[in-house]
Amino acid sequence: MMPVDAHTITELVGNTPLLRIRLFEDRYPNLEVYAKAEWFNPGGSVKDRAALAMIEDGERRGALTRDRIIIDSTSGNTGIAYALMGAAKGYRVRLVMPSNVSEERKQLVVAYGAEVVYSDGMEGSDGAIRLVREMIAAEPGCYFYPDQYNNPANPLAHYHGTGVEILRDVGDQITHFVAGIGTGGTI
Repeated sequence: MMPVDAHTITELVGNTPLLRIRLFEDRYPNLEVYAKAEWFNPGGSVKDRAALAMIEDGERRGALTRDRIIIDSTSGNTGIAYALMGAAKGYRVRLVMPSNVSEERKQLVVAYGAEVVYSDGMEGSDGAIRLVREMIAAEPGCYFYPDQYNNPANPLAHYHGTGVEILRDVGDQITHFVAGIGTGGTI
C-alpha cells in the first residue's frame, strides 16, 4: 500500500475504493455489482463524509466558530464521526445519546474526546433530540447544532462526494443503485 500524504485526518475522508462483488457472476454472467468500501474512511463509516460536510458547512457560514461547541443527538456512527472530525479540527464536541446505545459506541466517542450527555434510553432518538434543543435554549450562543436529521449538507456530502466518485469509477453505466438507510439523514 502506498503511503498517504495527508496533513490532517479530514483529508482522508472519501475516495474510498469501489469493490467489484463477484458473488453472482456464475448465475448472472452479465451482472456487475459494486460496493463502496466506506469502512476505509478514518472513522470506519460513511458518516465521516456527512459529519465533515456539516462541520465545514457551518464553518463556511460562520455558524461554527472556535468558541462554540458542536452539539447533536446521535445513536451511532454520525456521533463517532462528529467526535473524530471535531477533534481533528480542534472543536469541542458534546453528544447527546440515548443511554441504551452500545458500550462500544459510548467508549469510542469518549476516546475521540467528545463529551457525552445521556438521554432516557426509553425515549430513543426523539428524547435525545429534545434534550439537545433544551440544552441549546438554556445556553444560547454556546453551541453549533448541525442537526443531522435536517441539514442539507448531510445528503449533499454524497451528491458532491460519493456520487461523483462512483460515476468516476464506473462511468454512466449504472442501471440500479441500492443503499442502506439508518436515520435517513444521508439520503
